[in-house]
Amino acid sequence: DFGTPDGIFDSGRFLPGESWSYQFEESGRFSYFCTIHPWMDGMVIVEEAIPDYPHDATGKQIQFPLLQYTPDRAIEVNLAWDPPVIKTHEKIQFVYQFYDPQTNSNLAEMKYDFVIFQNGQEIFRDKGLSQIGGDYRNFVFSDSGSIIVRIEGIQTPSLLAEESVTVFGDVQSKEQRSVDFTAAVYANPEKISHEEYHIKPAQRLTTYYELMIFIILVPAIMFIVALLWLKRKPDTSKTKPGAVKV
Repeated sequence: DFGTPDGIFDSGRFLPGESWSYQFEESGRFSYFCTIHPWMDGMVIVEEAIPDYPHDATGKQIQFPLLQYTPDRAIEVNLAWDPPVIKTHEKIQFVYQFYDPQTNSNLAEMKYDFVIFQNGQEIFRDKGLSQIGGDYRNFVFSDSGSIIVRIEGIQTPSLLAEESVTVFGDVQSKEQRSVDFTAAVYANPEKISHEEYHIKPAQRLTTYYELMIFIILVPAIMFIVALLWLKRKPDTSKTKPGAVKV
């Protein structure tokens, strides 16, 4: 029992010495059988052509690192990913850095959201705080299709961060400090599943940074408080014992 033909192709009957061909327009798995010779059956696997270079969602070839400026021109964002060609069920590492366009200096301690959209749907969102030299996120795609990688709401978490020196400002909306990059994900012909993976780096440097600020500020505040208290304390040495003011 071969089932019911799906109508995708039918060679009809052809005699010895004759040939027949068919060009598939879509990728996928296509079963075939011969109505005259029952033992002749099988499957044709048509794979999507995967380029050997990275490109954006329109198919235009790109070179790393990609560069975008936030709409307010306050921050430059560089992005690259590895492997360069994105396939399903394969870990992709997105690496990015933040720069001050005025000084071309690297910006650390930058707060942001890392977001991925695929086929019009948000599939991943994670908050981050960049370290010196940049930051990264790992991700594994389960489905093929075009994607948008958005780094959203980039700003300093406090006046103590490096950004406050040159690009600190009133951020009215996340769109002012957001950039978009596009790419395409291809179906992996070699893998159909993936295992658990590590998404992001441990924020140990951030913990040390905040701890150092705490260690420095607390004694300084205590010293200032003690100094003010000593200045306001009355000088008892100037008071004469037994003297009564009438």
